Amino acid sequence: MKDNTRTTTRGGRSFGPLFVTNLFGTLNDNFLKTLASFIVIGWISDSSLRPVFMGITAGALVLPFILCSPLADRLTVVFPKRRILQLAKWAEIPIVGIGIAGFAFQSAALVVAAILLMGLQSSLYSPAKYALVRDVGGEDRISTGMGGMEGIAFLGMLVGTIAASFAVDRCETWVQWTGLVGFAVAGLVASLTVKAEEEKNRAIHAINPIRYMARAYRMAKGYPGLNAVILTLSVFWWGAAMLQMGLLVYGKEVMGLDSMHTGLMLCAAAVGIVAGQVLAGLVDRRHPLLGTTVLTGWIAAGLLAVLFFVPMGPTAFGSVLALLAFDLGFFKLPFDAEIQKVVKGPKLNTMLAYFNQVSFLFMLLASGCYALLSWLCGPRAFLALLAVVFALVPGLFALNYRSVMIAVGRWIFARRYKVEVTGKSLALPQNLITSYLVLPNHPAMVDPMLVTAALDDVALRPLADESFFKTGFVAPMVLRTVGAVAVPDLRKHRSAKGATIARGLNDVVLKTLKRGGSVIFYPSGHIQTEADKEEIGTRQLAYNICRELPEGVRVIGVRTRGLWGSIWSRKGRTASPKFIPTLLKSVFLWLFVSPFMPRRRVTMHVEDLTVRAKDWSQLTRLEFNRELEKWYNAGK
Repeated sequence: MKDNTRTTTRGGRSFGPLFVTNLFGTLNDNFLKTLASFIVIGWISDSSLRPVFMGITAGALVLPFILCSPLADRLTVVFPKRRILQLAKWAEIPIVGIGIAGFAFQSAALVVAAILLMGLQSSLYSPAKYALVRDVGGEDRISTGMGGMEGIAFLGMLVGTIAASFAVDRCETWVQWTGLVGFAVAGLVASLTVKAEEEKNRAIHAINPIRYMARAYRMAKGYPGLNAVILTLSVFWWGAAMLQMGLLVYGKEVMGLDSMHTGLMLCAAAVGIVAGQVLAGLVDRRHPLLGTTVLTGWIAAGLLAVLFFVPMGPTAFGSVLALLAFDLGFFKLPFDAEIQKVVKGPKLNTMLAYFNQVSFLFMLLASGCYALLSWLCGPRAFLALLAVVFALVPGLFALNYRSVMIAVGRWIFARRYKVEVTGKSLALPQNLITSYLVLPNHPAMVDPMLVTAALDDVALRPLADESFFKTGFVAPMVLRTVGAVAVPDLRKHRSAKGATIARGLNDVVLKTLKRGGSVIFYPSGHIQTEADKEEIGTRQLAYNICRELPEGVRVIGVRTRGLWGSIWSRKGRTASPKFIPTLLKSVFLWLFVSPFMPRRRVTMHVEDLTVRAKDWSQLTRLEFNRELEKWYNAGK
């Protein structure tokens, strides 16, 4: 079906039953946990111990995800994923019976045991549940399915919290117990109607949680940036757990609300998160949102700071909270969808189980962190900590994920430079899958970033001066993210070892090209010393590579104009600009001067030089360099 607003998919399969199963599962988890939080807290006379119990109940729900995610992955090998889903929902009914017995006999131990078992049951079917998104909807509806699943999960989490808050103050105990059983039965009925075309999983992994996590981490490294996605998403869940625990206490102790009105305040968050997740899922399908996560993360940090610093009543607080939740929906969904987009086949089950381990480990840490922070700094402190975390983490993620870093970089440079690219569609046709050797001229220190942003659809691996790998904090991280290869400065390495390293660069570049990778490096090896005049001199790397160019590799030339006179160029200098001082000056100008100045016009011509480069490589090295210089300096 083409209509994105419907849940019906190919072959009569529908997301509806899966969504409903997910709804009642998360609803009952949080209904039980919140009942315990309000009811059992009433059994505790010492108010200083109440945040500790909050941490224990939250920890009991998430600890099984850390220990049992490897077993959950193993189950997807033994059983069909729908069968796992159904068995887990059958098990939920006796588990809530244990919880009811705990409430009836006022036994905190039985209640915590029920929460622990509920967490165990949820952890064992969670990888199967999320892997079914692709099995139900197909590859082309991953974003829509994940948007619905995550929106429904938050709806269940917050509705469960709200329903329990209302039931504690306004309902008899039998109504509370009926809710626990009714939600479990409703989830079971929905699970029996899930239809999917399942992909077989034959990969068997260790069920030791430590060995499993270590192996899954190494597996995730095979997908560039995937560990950064999982870690950032886990930080989000850490923040969500902190927010949920904090607001339950904040509403009662700071704002003076009863349980029902605290739940109603959280209703604003429920509406916001569901709307954000679902809308983000629809948008992400056509316009990927991963590049916007830095902005949405910083918006979340700003809204959290407003909640912390600005005194406001329940209505205003709830409104800002709803806006925060909507923004967090847009922040979170692209990460969920990215895991499903990047990981194909049975490995997806392993990566989802690994993600469960990591994210719930963070949620367990959130339980202890919240208890300690509240005890030391009071019930408002969690808002300040969350603001700081959401201000820092999105930027760190962008520096560790290539496509996001390029998207953010393109936006940053667009405020200062107006780049016009010509010839790209002819030199890099989208319907051609090949490796590229990209050879740009080098007018300034900033042009590598501009070229990388302009050729963003090709994963170029650059060569970079070794000094940049040791300069500051940001530069090494960026270079590692783009897979840069360190080039020794032969002015500092006059020894035989330095020469050996330099000769080894030929092998590094050739191996990368033969394996299907693409490489970018600058034949001159330095930025221009005169306006629009490229001098390669006696350099030999480009010549050597073109002489041994692997079959099928295309040589692409890039000629950039307009950067001479930039603070990143050598105009008026006897040496290249120092990186850190120039970077600081550039940031200052970008923030306070560039908005009021016309953008610097930069032209970038991209051309396929494969045939000419092969012909030139039959000449001598100096003749090859002269021909390449002529192309770079043409029309100046």
